[in-house]
Amino acid sequence: IHKLFRPEKPSGRIMILMHGSGGDESTLVSLASKIAPDATLIGIRGRVVQDGVKRWYKRVTATEFDQTDVRTEADAFVKFLNTLATENRLDLSNVTFLGYSNGANLIAALTQLHPGLVRSAVLLRAMPVLQDAPKVDLSQTRILTIAGERDTLYFPFAPKLADRLRS
Repeated sequence: IHKLFRPEKPSGRIMILMHGSGGDESTLVSLASKIAPDATLIGIRGRVVQDGVKRWYKRVTATEFDQTDVRTEADAFVKFLNTLATENRLDLSNVTFLGYSNGANLIAALTQLHPGLVRSAVLLRAMPVLQDAPKVDLSQTRILTIAGERDTLYFPFAPKLADRLRS
């Protein structure tokens, strides 16, 4: 499920919005419209529902994730996004991905599983989810990671993700 939000005067920029656990396709619209009021926004809902909570992939614990499901859902997302781009004549080379928590984690996984798809991203409250992540060249990818140091659950993992993406 997705929603497309087109501004009155679009600039050609596109933002793909990926919610955190329990969110949906509209969760990040308010924030994104303040960041880029001239961008076309595409809010997308994760396909997985686990214990009644909408997610992008299954988790085992709050900080451990079903590796097969992460990869399966990443592949399914890429297929969906390519179809969406074709149907709506969207230029994916001018996309910024904005994700929060679970959504940000999937974006980070996409950079490693499907290099070249994500060229620009803002990851809020993200952590590494892939074990045995493939080594890829992200030198042409711009990624901003933001984590709150008072977030005792996820902040300790944020530097590891930043280091992985940087290396």
